[in-house]
Amino acid sequence: MNPNLVYLVQTDTTVGFLSQNKKVLAKAKKRDPKQPLLIATDSFAKQKQFVRTPVKFKKSVRRACKTTFLYPNRKAVRVVCEKNHRSFLQRFGFMYSSSANASKHPFVLSYAVKTADVIVEDARGFHEGVASSIYRLGKRTKKKLR
Repeated sequence: MNPNLVYLVQTDTTVGFLSQNKKVLAKAKKRDPKQPLLIATDSFAKQKQFVRTPVKFKKSVRRACKTTFLYPNRKAVRVVCEKNHRSFLQRFGFMYSSSANASKHPFVLSYAVKTADVIVEDARGFHEGVASSIYRLGKRTKKKLR
């Protein structure tokens, strides 16, 4: 599997671009390559490769679905609960993820299809849903960002 491809996928929350190469994904989104991206994983074991969850929040992170956590090392990671999206991620281990639209623009399916290298559509089709909740975790504090 080529890590430089951009996949168009119905994620657990909304339609998204996924890639293992964050520079390629930033170029597809027409955004600053220095701007951080969300990391989506299929398991907590793979999440541990990127971040260390503060002890105080381990239980709430394990139980959260459709929630992204911004960790003290400034990485945003989401462990996917939904079975269709998780089975796609299992082939890769992790992927950088972003919504399927140009930066600071609304979702347009024709743009997303034109921009993606590979289109992965299942029985659900493509639909724009509610974005994931985002929490910033500190060693002792948790703050809702979205």
